[in-house]
Amino acid sequence: MAAKERRGLRPGTGRQGAERADNAIACAVSVAIKQGFVVGREVLVGNIPGIVVGYNIAAVGTFLGNSFPLVVRTELGVTKCALKEVSLV
Repeated sequence: MAAKERRGLRPGTGRQGAERADNAIACAVSVAIKQGFVVGREVLVGNIPGIVVGYNIAAVGTFLGNSFPLVVRTELGVTKCALKEVSLV
């Protein structure tokens, strides 16, 4: 009888959770792009004009990429934004 192969992870922990988070972030960024929020696009954050400068791929911290997928530069500085906070100009 062969020994069971061990990978050092219990079900539901470790890399599997990280892969789910990565997939959620990729999905949020994809939705943003499909809605027209591409790099270089002028947007409004509320009523403040800005430009999309990138996408938030953070999987840890306060502003996770799946909730705040856009990185926008405004006259007040750079911020991470949710899709419901921005509109196309």
